[in-house]
Amino acid sequence: MQKNTLKSGIEISEVGLGCMSLGTDINHAETIVDEAIKQGITYFDTADLYDYGENEKIVGQLLKKYQNQQDIVIGSKVGNHFDKDKQEHFWDPSKEHIMKSIKESLQRLDLEQLDLYMLHGGTIEDNKDETIEAFERLKEQGLIKAYGISSIRPNVIDYYLKNSNIETIMMQFSILDNRPESLLEKINEHGVKILARGPVSKGLLTHKSNEVLDRKFKDGLLEYNYNDLSDTIYQLNKEYDDLSSVTFSYLKSFDALGSIITGASSPEQLAESIRSYNGTLSEDQIKHARSIVKNIEYTNHLQ
Repeated sequence: MQKNTLKSGIEISEVGLGCMSLGTDINHAETIVDEAIKQGITYFDTADLYDYGENEKIVGQLLKKYQNQQDIVIGSKVGNHFDKDKQEHFWDPSKEHIMKSIKESLQRLDLEQLDLYMLHGGTIEDNKDETIEAFERLKEQGLIKAYGISSIRPNVIDYYLKNSNIETIMMQFSILDNRPESLLEKINEHGVKILARGPVSKGLLTHKSNEVLDRKFKDGLLEYNYNDLSDTIYQLNKEYDDLSSVTFSYLKSFDALGSIITGASSPEQLAESIRSYNGTLSEDQIKHARSIVKNIEYTNHLQ
């Protein structure tokens, strides 16, 4: 599988496993992680908040047997205080919280150093310089190799691009939710890579599109009402055999792409996603598919 390189030299597979969907049954999760390795996936994405710390433990445990494989890369996220017993959490991007949380994440993952540590959200009102200082300090201490943010707020993204050494931005990105297009040039100029989450729009861009449309999108999606969305999906299905392949090919066409983060509830589903990823559309086919969907712009958090 194609690998893309971050500024620090870390190489990540062009498809990454979104571990949030692994669940808490370790035996079932193991079948998915093993399939991911078999398919050439080397980037595994988790967060301290997923299942209130349990997800990191499972990821750490399941990747242990592959630790001799030098190319495994683990990314986690920080920024939420959480109480597992009460199932509650609140936002805290302070230096103190980040410096404390890394130690807990490393313990759960059973690692001495984390490859990639990302801020799990963030607003323009946060003390961003303090957050940046925390990440830089963790790099100096050798506790992390690189850091990034997970954000869909243009003003926050802009600040971190200009004032920090982030290497990744995780954002919702698919051919339907093409809002990040307006930021790509700027992101690319800074040598930052995108981790694209939600590439199949909750299943809308899969062979189950019609079923998913009626089950999850009665109220539409972004600037699409239900009828618009239904028409667009109908048109895409009429012209393309595999909508997942369409969105993967679309994402692969951007130089700023680092990895497409895909979740899976079974090994079979993951193998299917990889088949779609391997399907290649020509430049003209991608352009045509893009012409069928709307141009979506960010409307909030611009300044």
